[in-house]
Amino acid sequence: MASAPPTPHLRVDLDRLRRNVRRTAERARSLQVSLRPHAKTHKSAEIARLQLVSGAVGITVATVGEAEVFARHGCTDVFIAYPLWLDDDRASRLRDLSEICRLAIGVDSVAGAANAGRRLGGSGVEVLVEVDSGHHRTGVPADRAGDVAVAARRAGLVVRGVFTFPGHGYAPGATAAAVRDEIEALRTARDALLDEGIDVRVVSGGSTPTLAASLVPGAADVVDELRPGVYVFGDAQQWELGVVEPADIALTCRATVVSHAHGRLVLDAGSKALGADRAAYSSGFGRLLDHPGARITALSEHHATVELGGAALPALGSVLDVVPNHVCSAVNLADDLWVEEAGGLRAWSVTARGQNG
Repeated sequence: MASAPPTPHLRVDLDRLRRNVRRTAERARSLQVSLRPHAKTHKSAEIARLQLVSGAVGITVATVGEAEVFARHGCTDVFIAYPLWLDDDRASRLRDLSEICRLAIGVDSVAGAANAGRRLGGSGVEVLVEVDSGHHRTGVPADRAGDVAVAARRAGLVVRGVFTFPGHGYAPGATAAAVRDEIEALRTARDALLDEGIDVRVVSGGSTPTLAASLVPGAADVVDELRPGVYVFGDAQQWELGVVEPADIALTCRATVVSHAHGRLVLDAGSKALGADRAAYSSGFGRLLDHPGARITALSEHHATVELGGAALPALGSVLDVVPNHVCSAVNLADDLWVEEAGGLRAWSVTARGQNG
């Protein structure tokens, strides 16, 4: 066990983390839905192992670099859920990766599929066609998924199935509609591939806000794989959306009260520790775990200004737990996660930190 590092640092409650992982795995298993968690949230080989031991079929990542790191740490089934446009370097790296793990990538255009086929044909790397289910970021319209799949097959690639990200569920009151959109888009895309004579082995969706609505009887009639990420930790966005309760939040940024100037609370955790994300619906730049009425109202590189909602100011030198708005961004800023168990601390490396390419 190690002594506590200086603030600010990221603290993980291991009991809560394990409970979050176990609860979701058990629910998915009961409905015969596969879990392929998105590891970009935690970037930790230790947490990936925990998810796999709990029943995950593999992991999801966002970049080739993340895939390389997790494969080197024993993850044998990796999906890069991103519409990769391959160049010589990435293609070579993917071919090398395919020698040590089962590997799939995303494509969302005829041109992207053809380019991937030229560079990866015969390598064993599989593809899933990304479809847009309402987030309007990436993904082909669902009724055109067959065109992309056919282009991939003609280029010599094995098509595993279709996937989407219902990111428009990240809004108050939007969950139910996002899940309906997701299911309809994936059904349409699946049928488009079947119409082209392409077997669909995986229909993949999911996000943390939509997870509870996806893990219900009937949803698995279409979606057979889910890829949530933030569920392992929770964050202030999920708290404000009503997806998690404070007792579920497994990661916080431990910060010290450094100032009472101007009658406000200032902490030593700024954007370089918490990340600077603030969604349109967020009521601040983060929250305090043990002060539900407090909000971070201003954030600079090394300062967090907190309004306590009328509560008394904690003493200078007090240490508080800050819940970042977007935990994925906060984790990517840290070298280590400080894991708390039985009153002691140990460091887990943020193994895939900074692997953006």
